[in-house]
Amino acid sequence: MGIQTAMDRITESGSIIEAMRAADDLAFEAGRDPGLRTLRVLSAAIAADDDLAAIAAVHALAEMNDEEAARLLSSLLSSPRPYIVEHAADALGRRPARPDAVGRLVRLVAEGGFAGMLAQHTLEKWSTGAAELLAVALETASTGTLPDDARARLVETMGLVRHPLVVRPLQTRATDAAAPTAVREAAVAALGQRGEPAAISTLEQIVAEGGVLGDLARLALIDAEPAPLVRDSGEGLTVAQLFLHADIDPSLSSAGSGDNGGIATLLVRLGDALVAEPAPVQRVLTLSRGTAAQAGPDLLRVAGGETGHVYGHIPLSSPPVGSAAAWPLRVSVRRGIRRLLRAAGRVDVLHLRMADVGSLAAADVARELGIPTVFTVAPDPHSVIASLERSGTLTRKDFGPVDLTEHFWFRTHLVQSLAASAAHSVFFPRPQLERDMRALVGIDMSSHPERHTVVAEGVDLEVVDRAVARARQVAAGDEPVGALAELAALLDALPAERRRLPLLVTVGRMHRIKGMATLVRAWADGPLADAANLLVIGGDLEHPSLDEREQLDRIRAALPPAQHAARGLLLTGHRSNDVAAEWLAAARFGLPGRAAPGGVYVCASLKEEFGLAILEAMATGLLVVAPDSGGPATYVDDDDTGFLTETADPAKLATATERALARAGGADDGAAERARDLVAERFTIQGMAAKLAPVYESVAHSEAELQRAAELLV
Repeated sequence: MGIQTAMDRITESGSIIEAMRAADDLAFEAGRDPGLRTLRVLSAAIAADDDLAAIAAVHALAEMNDEEAARLLSSLLSSPRPYIVEHAADALGRRPARPDAVGRLVRLVAEGGFAGMLAQHTLEKWSTGAAELLAVALETASTGTLPDDARARLVETMGLVRHPLVVRPLQTRATDAAAPTAVREAAVAALGQRGEPAAISTLEQIVAEGGVLGDLARLALIDAEPAPLVRDSGEGLTVAQLFLHADIDPSLSSAGSGDNGGIATLLVRLGDALVAEPAPVQRVLTLSRGTAAQAGPDLLRVAGGETGHVYGHIPLSSPPVGSAAAWPLRVSVRRGIRRLLRAAGRVDVLHLRMADVGSLAAADVARELGIPTVFTVAPDPHSVIASLERSGTLTRKDFGPVDLTEHFWFRTHLVQSLAASAAHSVFFPRPQLERDMRALVGIDMSSHPERHTVVAEGVDLEVVDRAVARARQVAAGDEPVGALAELAALLDALPAERRRLPLLVTVGRMHRIKGMATLVRAWADGPLADAANLLVIGGDLEHPSLDEREQLDRIRAALPPAQHAARGLLLTGHRSNDVAAEWLAAARFGLPGRAAPGGVYVCASLKEEFGLAILEAMATGLLVVAPDSGGPATYVDDDDTGFLTETADPAKLATATERALARAGGADDGAAERARDLVAERFTIQGMAAKLAPVYESVAHSEAELQRAAELLV
């Protein structure tokens, strides 16, 4: 193809996604022909005003076996454009260590954030060939005058360097009672990666001190132990699944708070369904974030061989951060995942679902421990990029600053990497699935179709049916109790004239992608507010995250809090899945004297790869309003069981909701039964488990065959 032709494909591409995919060819051509002409083409692109071409050129430099290219790449760490610095820090990880870049990478680590994570990752890769250089550089930097969190990051990075020089500095920081807590904790965790007797002795002393630091030292001692022998867990499989950014417990008590969205509900219900079957899954290990105090007892349960659905917590710093801000936790997340999977003995399959720091870290652990992975592939953030470009809010010339916040480039490549390394890929149903996977992600599903399976997510109909039965009874005259009594109290706070209106309901995380603020504005700015009250279930209202605060600020701008009750807006915060199910049922049947029957469920998400909450609403018998792209278009029968619309447009969202309300308030036409029957036939959690179990069994069988073949060569 040639370097100029490869660059032309990027600059002349019809879309941002197309340009990003063409960057792989540019990198290949740069590696194939690392000459002066190639260097000139890449340098010109970096200096020009096309952000996509500039970023692609930075990564192409890393593929050139050329000293001038390496020097240029290193110099970009001093670029005045922060997004170029970030990509240079990432790209350098594919090059041999360069002494002239170490100081600037160390500085990025100290500054933290996403760029700091990338710089730390590059230094970790370099630690094999330049351990002594890095040990000295990090020790020197960490003794300077720095904020506590910056010093902690440098100490954590020091622990990644496999050189005896770092042991004594780590011991000193771990035992220094005057040192900041964050620095001591980082040093203790880092000592757990060492096998030296001095490190073990220090950790044992700290365990004796007790407290949080003692808990961390106890975990670090477990990390320092030799890998346990993998025991045969019996005939059944052990499947591990992960979602880092949620407080997952069997009762789903935090559903809808922070990042505790539909994925948390799914993992709890799916794990239960997998082990309820007689075969082949004997144990499901669900991993999520937690504290050091939780991690110890979890390890005992996991290591004890407990079967069924077992939960394990990865200790993270408090307070919890959302997925977008969690990238700097890569090292501590990896330690926690590694600790749990080693304790579990044999883990046959690890199922990854998100292109986030949890999957990034878990993929590293899977490679180390030889665990095959299954990856659920979704075009995320690909679909978001395409949507923003269509709306004109993202262009190739301003891609760099947006990428600095959203990390689109890194995340799209992480999706490709996770899919490429997976033993099996799982896909959500989409109207044009094969086309979208090829165009957005670059996956040809017709190649090796035996390694690809389309699996719809599912809901637990027992929960839904139980909620429907209770709501029917209350609508027939029974006194509301429990969750319905709580909803009744909320509705009692509304003016009398509003207590004869139906409910519009939405459930989910308070995040801009979920469109909560867009829905409130669409409802408040037109006739919808006169036709129905709006019930928004989700978010931590007392201690909102940055994402939640952004949505709450936009909601306040649309409708000041003092007017919420008078206008019929109910912001309830997050509720458990069981409570939300009863409130959805109440929206369908009404609460006498408080809410009219004929409510509607509205999903205002910019994108929904599938949409569990929409399915739960349909199973309840509610008409739904949903995005006209992605997963919902495969199961919402437009103008029958729901209305599909362009949810990013408030006017179109309002119009679709008005149509749904008019239909829901009319004569019963059987749409509720058709929706419920559809879910029962195609979208139950038991059906999902039945589809995934053979995938896990096939992956485990293939891995066993590979292992046997490898042993024949020994």
